[in-house]
Amino acid sequence: MDMAAGNSPEQPSPDSGEEMKKVYVAVGAGSDSKAMVLWALHKFPKDSAAASLVLLHVYPRPKLIPIMGARIPASQVQEQELIAYKKMELQTISDTLDQHLLLCAQEKVQAKKLVVESEDVAEGLVQLIAARHVTALVMGAAADKHYTKKMRALKSKKAQAVEQRADPSCKVWYICKGTLVYRRNAVPLGHEAMPEGMQEYAAQQFSVDRSTSLSETWCVSSTWLHKPHARLQMERTSPCGSDGNEKEIVKEFDEANIKFQHMLKELESARKQAYEEKCGREKAERDLFEAFQKARASENMYLGEVKQKNEIEEKLATVTEEVERLTETTDALDAKLREECKKRSALEKRTTHSDRIIKDLMLQLNKAVREVEALHAKKRESSATAEGTMHITELSSSEIKDATNNFDHSLKVGESVYGSVYKGFLRHTNVAIKKLNPESTQSQSQFNQEIEILSRVRHPNLVTLIGACKDAQALVYEYMPNGSLDDRLACKDNSKPLSWQLRIRIISHVCSALIFLHSNKPHSIVHSDLKASNILLDGNNVAKLSGFGVCRMFTDEFRDTTTLYRHTHPKGSFVYIDPEYVMTGDLTPLSDVYSFGIVLLRLLTGRPGFGLLKDVQQAVEKGCLEAILDSSAGDWPAMQAEQLARVGLKCCEIRRKNRPDLQKGVWTVLEPMLKPASIMMCSLSFKSVSEDLGGVPPYFICPILQDVMREPLIAADGFTYEAEAIREWIDSGHHTSPMTNLELLHGDLLPNHALRSAIQEWLQTDAQ
Repeated sequence: MDMAAGNSPEQPSPDSGEEMKKVYVAVGAGSDSKAMVLWALHKFPKDSAAASLVLLHVYPRPKLIPIMGARIPASQVQEQELIAYKKMELQTISDTLDQHLLLCAQEKVQAKKLVVESEDVAEGLVQLIAARHVTALVMGAAADKHYTKKMRALKSKKAQAVEQRADPSCKVWYICKGTLVYRRNAVPLGHEAMPEGMQEYAAQQFSVDRSTSLSETWCVSSTWLHKPHARLQMERTSPCGSDGNEKEIVKEFDEANIKFQHMLKELESARKQAYEEKCGREKAERDLFEAFQKARASENMYLGEVKQKNEIEEKLATVTEEVERLTETTDALDAKLREECKKRSALEKRTTHSDRIIKDLMLQLNKAVREVEALHAKKRESSATAEGTMHITELSSSEIKDATNNFDHSLKVGESVYGSVYKGFLRHTNVAIKKLNPESTQSQSQFNQEIEILSRVRHPNLVTLIGACKDAQALVYEYMPNGSLDDRLACKDNSKPLSWQLRIRIISHVCSALIFLHSNKPHSIVHSDLKASNILLDGNNVAKLSGFGVCRMFTDEFRDTTTLYRHTHPKGSFVYIDPEYVMTGDLTPLSDVYSFGIVLLRLLTGRPGFGLLKDVQQAVEKGCLEAILDSSAGDWPAMQAEQLARVGLKCCEIRRKNRPDLQKGVWTVLEPMLKPASIMMCSLSFKSVSEDLGGVPPYFICPILQDVMREPLIAADGFTYEAEAIREWIDSGHHTSPMTNLELLHGDLLPNHALRSAIQEWLQTDAQ
């Protein structure tokens, strides 16, 4: 069956010269087909005798149809499915031939495509050669897997069959992988010379059928007409005829010609009718295939909906059972709830009665506590007056006014709600005078409190109380030239930022002062108002605690209790105040630990207290602590900074029981950092130190620390060093002098009192 795609090919006479010039190229479905077409284009160029190519494909009727992964015999498949499968394969073949036609067009060679259907490929080629009188054929010699460069024989059964059975007048080139393997030469034989059996066989194979295509009809008509035409040519060329016979021959020729024309018309009509029937049949096949696909899709959709319906019904049954079970459970719980509500009502009645009793007892307890506090306050006032007279210097009101130039506003260096602080010059010494606010209801209590505390205790890191004036309600302290820690963190008056070494030393000083207060005997002291503004720095940046107006002293009766605390109203700055102290009113030494933690974190970051705890906690958790450290302090050592941050966060725990003990949990971390930090403070050169301090005499400078000495000691080499630096030098294993590099005769150190006095006098003069 001829299945030529696209427009119907031209149908020249089999004996015409045009047909004889055509070269048929048998194209298969394999990858060798393109190479075969290229070989033909090279062999028969456009300017050669072979003017055009016919790309031929013999389509064998399918015997097995692939359906859902299995191969089913064609006899067991429905007709519409078989038609659809053939249509799909023929379309694929047509697309392949179109690609080869495009290749021919690029080489400017005329080409056509022809698809022939047959039971066997070789048989179809033999029949086509006989029917169309093909004189030139190019086909494959073997499958690609059988090809070798030395191959000279035909390996394909198809090629061998064509070689043996094809018309001898057809010249055949056998190609494999673009290489000529074998060539069959043509033997010129006329149609009459063809064996009678072959002619009959060709006629039987190409008999006319109403369902055949246009190409098949043309091949059959050519077979019918070829033999009479040849005989007519022979009769016209015969020399043995008379005139009468010639007339009869001419007459017969004319009649034959008329019949021939009539047969051509009938053939054309049959061709058109067959073509229309073919088109109609193809359209019906397409419609049938589409209807079959829609029916199958509808069936699949119906089955899917049925399956979904069954699943929904199963789920609905399951949900219904669950709802019933939950309903039963709810009813049972509801019954239990009603019983519990009855019990709760009874308990609430009993609780209300108990609350009234507890409230009455609490009122009585608060009244008793207030009476006890009043008695203790009177006792403290009387003892403070008696003891204060013994430990501090009583100053007159006139001395205080002269020292402050009658409280000149220009001499004011600080102010708070409790009073103002003035810089004064009293008895040849710079002092700080705090005048309490007479309008404050707590001024007298604070006046007595500070005298009581500071007259009892002495520590290097506690501010020294020099004297007091009851008439002027003024307290006289040692003067601290570098102001408060709060001012230094803010770099007030363009002061130089504190280095990280100095900050570690300040933290250590504050921790040492708090440990001293909490362990003081016989009375433990809680500062209760620790903050950066109450930490003062002297000329050598030694930190000292001040602001003892609201501190609390725990007497022996409080020591006897298992928990050291005192119930009072919270006082102090909100940022630094202990949260548990705010909630309960119970003041303990751990309240100072919380405030100390905030001060430590402020020294680390240089930031204000609000929101600081949360920021540091997030930075430590995320491992980005360096991002919030105060860069003006220099490059913090990462390990020490993290240790300090964790100590600060531990001190600021909300629950007191989670906070560390200052002596065991904090000082053990600070002490190893203190000595290395002091040694590293020698990074400043002598010149820079002199410039910063206004021209320090060179003998005031420690050769090791390159800073002004506070406690000068004479070593065995005759040079004077800062006590902390020379001790660290000797303890680290050095036996030679830091100045001469000679061996020290001994490790004894003697205080240089004269130099220390000169340094102190110079500091006071420079501060003026």
